Amino acid sequence: MTIDIRHRPLGSGHPYRIDPDQRNPVHPVAGEELEVRALGGPSATAVDFELDVAGDVVTHPMRCVGADDLYASSDTGEGHLAAASGARPDVGDRTIFVVQVAVPDGPFRYRFRSADGATDWFDTCGASWSTSGGQLRTHGSAVTPERVEWLMGVDGPVRCRFVLPLAPDEHVVGFGERFHALDQRGHRLDARVFEQYKQQGLRTYLPTPFAVVAGGVGWGFHVETSRVTAFDVGRTREDELIVEVDMDPAEPEVSVRIHDGTPRDVIAAHVAATGGLVRPPDWVFRPWMSANEWNTQARVLAEVERSCELDIPVGAIVIEAWSDEATFVAFNDAVYEPNDDGAPMRLADFTFPADGRWPDPKAMVDRLHELGVKVLLWQIPIVPIDRDREVSPIAAQQVRADAATLVGRDLCVREGDGTPYHNRGWWFPGGLLPDWTNPETRQWWTEKRRYLLDEVGIDGFKTDGGEHAWGDELRYHDGTRGDVTNNLFANQYAAAYHELIERTGTDGVTFSRAGFTGAGSVPCHWAGDEDSTWEAFRASITAGLTAGVSGVPFWGWDIAGFSGEIPTVELWARATAMSALCPIMQYHAEYDHGRLPSNDRTPWNLAERHGDERAVTIYRWYAQLRERLLPYLSEQADRTVATGTPMMRPLFVDHADPEVWSHPYQYMFGDDLLVAPVCWEGATSVDVYLPAGDWIDVWTGQPVAGATAVEQAVPLDRIPVFARAGAATELVGCFRPAV
Repeated sequence: MTIDIRHRPLGSGHPYRIDPDQRNPVHPVAGEELEVRALGGPSATAVDFELDVAGDVVTHPMRCVGADDLYASSDTGEGHLAAASGARPDVGDRTIFVVQVAVPDGPFRYRFRSADGATDWFDTCGASWSTSGGQLRTHGSAVTPERVEWLMGVDGPVRCRFVLPLAPDEHVVGFGERFHALDQRGHRLDARVFEQYKQQGLRTYLPTPFAVVAGGVGWGFHVETSRVTAFDVGRTREDELIVEVDMDPAEPEVSVRIHDGTPRDVIAAHVAATGGLVRPPDWVFRPWMSANEWNTQARVLAEVERSCELDIPVGAIVIEAWSDEATFVAFNDAVYEPNDDGAPMRLADFTFPADGRWPDPKAMVDRLHELGVKVLLWQIPIVPIDRDREVSPIAAQQVRADAATLVGRDLCVREGDGTPYHNRGWWFPGGLLPDWTNPETRQWWTEKRRYLLDEVGIDGFKTDGGEHAWGDELRYHDGTRGDVTNNLFANQYAAAYHELIERTGTDGVTFSRAGFTGAGSVPCHWAGDEDSTWEAFRASITAGLTAGVSGVPFWGWDIAGFSGEIPTVELWARATAMSALCPIMQYHAEYDHGRLPSNDRTPWNLAERHGDERAVTIYRWYAQLRERLLPYLSEQADRTVATGTPMMRPLFVDHADPEVWSHPYQYMFGDDLLVAPVCWEGATSVDVYLPAGDWIDVWTGQPVAGATAVEQAVPLDRIPVFARAGAATELVGCFRPAV
């Protein structure tokens, strides 16, 4: 008889949710509590948990709990992905059974019993902390790790824990792109790539186990691993930074690189040690535009031409809704003969109906290029398996062929048992993931997109997604497991597209949301999904500053947020001013099912929605400012690549002044501009802190002595900006006259 009880010891791999059929923690620790969950079918009205330690079996009754007791409803608010991204799993008609037990020391096993019988046994081990068992290698001499311990399982250490000392006056910044705070002191966080739809909090698409420790002697550290790491940054003990590193018992070694020196020194050393930075082309620094509902050739051209008619510069457009969300290769409505082996096509293989959504993609791209606009097309690294009913018969046939090729030629990521991995995340659930560690996969996947570059003439790709690899047990072509490679998936994805860009000789880029250590080698990133709120505006500033410190300097965000109700003119104006003074300036809007009035974040739509032309006039002025700043941006990009110092950086990177920590949203934009975003609703004036030195108010041309705070009036069209004395007169002149 089949026992209708489901238990997956490792769960789905979701890092922030205990699934209704898993154990927690996955690696039990002797003497601590273990919670075990199972899902029972309709016949399992009562379930017992049997724990076997060296033949001594103890039975514990499991309690029945409802999903409402374990999971909160989604709090991501509005947006077309809000419901799918919720933290609550669907258990269907099954019942959740839960038990808590003390973890034995050493090997043990457990199973579940109902009236229908018992399941198979599940073997595991109660690991124990020890002062020996592995080796911690430290490179550098500024700081020495203390109290090194190893969590010992049956086969060896599964985790390392050590302490780095913190002085009272030290601040810790980095760990990748972080939304919740600039200084991580007092926080607990981890370094794992994760897709959090809006309101990221402590979670991030773009982590790294690297941080700068500033304010004291000056140092930083990088845990040289792609496995999951966790950090307690003075939260448990104010004078300790506690680091935990997952590891493989077969490789009982952890490497930590310590860098000493100023923040600039530490960032430079880290960037050099992790592969350096790649310089994007200058066109990247011009204004970008995008909206997910621009799903026809006519609409795309109309929006760009409207911008030009209004004298609003456009340097690039991202077209998201160009394909069928199945192949991500063919334009929507294109007619073609599907290739059963998933082989690449050329432009001549497609017919574009005159009454279709994209009647002549090449003519569209040619026209955009005539207008001086570069073109990027949206991508995700998945072959969906559930789109057959939602797309045209041609696309459905092609995506089935692509899926069969990916599996049949062993081009996809695999489960631990060798079967194909199906996406466990909430976006495109069940889809197949290409295995970027396989050269054949990279070639097959990217050659399918080659015609878009060398025949249609596009200039790059928005490489969205990259966070879909869940589970330590996954297997990759190069022999690695998920615990090593899942965090690297996003970097490898973008790198595969860069290989294609280089092969075709395109002066192009990728624009990615996710990444890990070394993401600066696939240079352009944006901050991901966020609402149009003041809180999200401040979080995005923090994200840009922390990303830059962590080695990802060519960064942008969706001006004033892309989701929910459209921003007010005040929020739009303040966010526009800040975005004109960050590495990548771009606006974007989420899909809204074609509802009216439109939620597009174009300045003209905002002006119409609010009845306020300032949405246009202010955006126009700052987009034109951006154009005037291009020589400066190009020069600063060169310096960033040469030195590692990010274009957009917190004040502490340049100024060893304790007061700068009280102004976490101010930043240097290149070597010569200090920017103080107005990021609080209703502000009429702000206090701007100027570090020591001589400064020039770019709006008035008046000199101002530093080492003091100055009050600045901030009318809606004004953002406080000060130039370092000695900066070129042309740079200061870019800001005058004001709106």
